[in-house]
Amino acid sequence: MNILGIETSCDETSAAVLSDGTVRSNVVSSQRCHTDFGGVVPELASREHERLIVSIVEAAITEANIAKNDLDVIAATAGPGLIGAVMVGLCFAEGLAWALGKPFVPVNHVEAHIFSPFISDEPGHKSPDGDFVSLTVSGGHTLLSVVRQTLEYEVIGRTIDDAAGEAFDKTGKMLGLGYPAGPEIDRLASNGDPKFHRFPRALTSSSQTSKSYRGNFDFSFSGLKTSVRTWLSRHEPDYAKQHLADLAASIQAAIVSVLVEKTIAAALLHKVSAVSIAGGVSANSGLRTAMQTACDKHDLDLFIPKATYSTDNAAMIATMAQLMMERDRYRENTYGIAPFARFSAAGKGAR
Repeated sequence: MNILGIETSCDETSAAVLSDGTVRSNVVSSQRCHTDFGGVVPELASREHERLIVSIVEAAITEANIAKNDLDVIAATAGPGLIGAVMVGLCFAEGLAWALGKPFVPVNHVEAHIFSPFISDEPGHKSPDGDFVSLTVSGGHTLLSVVRQTLEYEVIGRTIDDAAGEAFDKTGKMLGLGYPAGPEIDRLASNGDPKFHRFPRALTSSSQTSKSYRGNFDFSFSGLKTSVRTWLSRHEPDYAKQHLADLAASIQAAIVSVLVEKTIAAALLHKVSAVSIAGGVSANSGLRTAMQTACDKHDLDLFIPKATYSTDNAAMIATMAQLMMERDRYRENTYGIAPFARFSAAGKGAR
């Protein structure tokens, strides 16, 4: 079965082809038109998706070495995301499916991230074979979920203000770094001292690594931004510039320590044997290293998608569509589904 996936939720235009469960192509075009604005401009994002989507889809089909008529299913992100951006991919995918007479599967972007450990692009790929705890962390979302093999999941924690990726980008902007600042903070942190300054860790508890912990799994990063701004206002710019790597390492340590602490506590509390990290921030080397160390300590398996599949991509959309069809979570006659901008934590399962 050949599934075409399309992803346009934010500032990546992506198309991928999944053949019999294996990724045959995954073409991603990241928009650069937002750099001067320090963040994604929704109108510009929509226009770029309109300009690129035909060529990106054609490139994915060509790379997969198939013809359009060989496609069996068309899938696309229906949300959450920038509503105009989502509409571009959703309407294009629905039109293509109708023209080819193929089934159309709308996919929840966040759920696709949650189940991204199941993306396979080579023989012998390993994915969770039991329940697991998923940390979905990006510029727009920070969610902690208990995931079942039936595609059911329960969100047990989420950010009450800023997402972790947003915290990286906004504190990086304060340091004078370009957009997106997250990767640059990661690069600088590798040469800095994470103990240079202890920035606050909100909603944490020293008891969270115990199996008896039953506290709050929500996240908060707005206080961190305020603390960074306060620190910078109390020190000379030259001093801050001199310790740029140390500041980056300290900021990264504050974000990563909270993410790891709560994820491990959730895994122990819910007695699962595996943990996954998904979303753009899962590409952060500090997070990957710290989570691996913590999982090794508690005898937990760790699943992290390749960097290619960590940021927004269409391979995860196609994979999610296949999982939905295989596990009876697919509803027919989904043409005309309304795009949506926000993710609801009330959802208990992909459908």
